Order: sequence, then structure tokens, then C-alpha cells
Amino acid sequence: MAGSTYGNIFKITTWGESHGKALGVVIDGCPAGIPLSKKDIQCFLDRRKPGQSKFTTQRSEDDSVEIFSGIFEGKTTGTPISMMVKNKDHHSADYSQIAECYRPGHADFTFDAKYGFRDYRGGGRSSGRETIGRVAAGAVASKILSELGIHIITYSKSIGNIEISDENFDINEIKNNSLYMPDAAAAKKAEAMLQDQMAQMNSCGGIIECIIEGVPAGIGEPVFDKLDANLARAVMSIGAVKGVEIGDGFRVSTASGFQNNDSFFFENGKISKSSNHAGGILGGISDGSSIIFRAAIKPTPSIAKTQHTVNQKNENITINIKGRHDPIIVPRAVVVVESMAALTLVDMIFTAMTSRIDFIKDFWKKNS
Repeated sequence: MAGSTYGNIFKITTWGESHGKALGVVIDGCPAGIPLSKKDIQCFLDRRKPGQSKFTTQRSEDDSVEIFSGIFEGKTTGTPISMMVKNKDHHSADYSQIAECYRPGHADFTFDAKYGFRDYRGGGRSSGRETIGRVAAGAVASKILSELGIHIITYSKSIGNIEISDENFDINEIKNNSLYMPDAAAAKKAEAMLQDQMAQMNSCGGIIECIIEGVPAGIGEPVFDKLDANLARAVMSIGAVKGVEIGDGFRVSTASGFQNNDSFFFENGKISKSSNHAGGILGGISDGSSIIFRAAIKPTPSIAKTQHTVNQKNENITINIKGRHDPIIVPRAVVVVESMAALTLVDMIFTAMTSRIDFIKDFWKKNS
């Protein structure tokens, strides 16, 4: 299977299946000397693990990470970092009813069409549990960004049709509610709406917003490896994501050029912008302002309502999906989106270090 590796210089390879023995990741290209512990990784994994609230699957997994290489005496060594999380509570029998049919909204049919078989126990590599490796690697990337003074804030901007209010925005509220919304009032409304969806054996989606602070101007490439293009690619690789927008996104289609352009001004020794419709990226390259993007997350496809489908004998049938499933994916996907952003940014920052001869000379003089 191709496509399990991401990145050019800071590179990750994820492995494992939803109902296999374990899942994990190998990171190559991580610099030596970065303080890193199991706790740094675990705090990220805890944000995506199941069983956090009544709005997440009750699959009982502690998602405890094991680090096998790449760290010595509390710091990275520059060699590949290998990490693993064991599966403990995989109820494969829950999926026996769908072994020979294709679940609506899942990758069952397309995986079968490509490979001639599929792992029906929770979706195998197509499962959301695959993101464990991404999040573990994202924790390392975030640690690198922190060393550079770059910080990422990610949260649920909307759940279904309930959206946060700018007036009620409180960054400290994100960790105070199970939906990771920075608006307490909106979170309560969203919880009530989700309760109603669950009573109807249904699910819903939402939007995740990510804000990256501290990125200097000059990160990204002007053609195929644009920073915004690579961020979009990274986030779209998350199974539940169906759309990505940068800055004002689709709203730019109804704005005039004068409204959409961000004016520049010089103050306190640097060039800044009076607005940020571009979301911190111009021509595929960071402009020094906040990088802002959003990801649209689809409703959880595993629902208990009766649905129409087809089995492997090409017979039209109906199905009621059993088992333990999230009524909404958005809260657990927040850290996945954040991790993919961190991985992309670190890789592109490392690439940017070779974009100018003066950068190379400065490095050479310092270390010669």
C-alpha cells in the first residue's frame, strides 16, 4: 500500500489497523537536542482518545504511547523516532454483520474495488483510529514549533448549525467543555442538539478552525508546494474532512478586489497588514500574520438508522450499524487537524532553510 508516508525532510510513516494489535508511527528527520518525553506525546493522544464524553465512542482505550527509539536522556537524538499504541478493546464481532456489505459513507466499497479485499473490522487503515500515528508525530512537530516561538490554537468553530460567537470567544473555554468550543453558550446549545441527534439514531458534523501564530514571512514555495496548498493537502488527508478554506475562504468569491486586498503598512521596524482576508498566506508563502484555516468535518457515517446498501453479491439490502460509534467526530478531530498543520509547517520551515544562500552561509559560519 502506497501513501502512508508524509513529508520531505521532516517525514512520518504511520502503520497499523483499527482492530490490529497496535498502531504507530516512525518519524525521520527530527533534529537532535529537542527536550521530549512520553508526557509530551501522551497529552496530545489524550485529546483524541475515545470515551472522553457521552459524545464520543465508548470504546475503552487508554491510548498509552510507547517510545522505542530516537530519545536518550530526555532529548531527541536525531535518529528515527518510533512510537506505538496498542489496541486493547477491539470488539471485532460487532462488525460481523457488515462483513459482506458496504456501509454508506464509509470506504468499504472503494477499498474493496482497489485492493480486492477489505478489513471490515472497523475499517482497517481507513479507520479514524489510523490518526493515532499522526497525532503522536504532531506532538513532536508542535514541540519543535514551540522551540521556534510558533503556537497553534485549534477548536470547534461550529457543531452542526450551532456556531461560536465572536463576542463570547474565550480561549480558556476550549478545554472546559467536551466539544472543544471556545464559547460556553454555544457549547451548551450544541450539546442539546447532539442529544436530539442521538435520540434519532443520527449524527452530525461541524467545522474546525486553526490559528497559527508566530510564523515569519517567507515560509512556503510559489508554485506546487505552496504553504496553503500543502496545508490543504495535509488536512484533506484526514478521512472525515470534506473541505478546507484558507483565510476568508469561499467568502472571497462575493467580495470585491478592494474589499479582499489586505493593505500593508510599516510600523515598529516591520511590514504588517491592516486586515487578514488572505489568512496569513500570499502567493503560497507566509506573510508574517496569523495563518488561519478551517476544515469541514462530515457527520459520522456509522449511524443506527436503517440505511439502504448493497452486499458483495450485488444484492440490494438494508442495514442497521451496531457497535460503539461517535455521534460526532469533530471534537476528537480537533487535535488531528492541529497535528497535520504542525507536521506540514515543520517540514516547510526545514525546506525554507535552504532557499537562500545567506541562510546557508550564516549556518556554515556559525558551525565552522
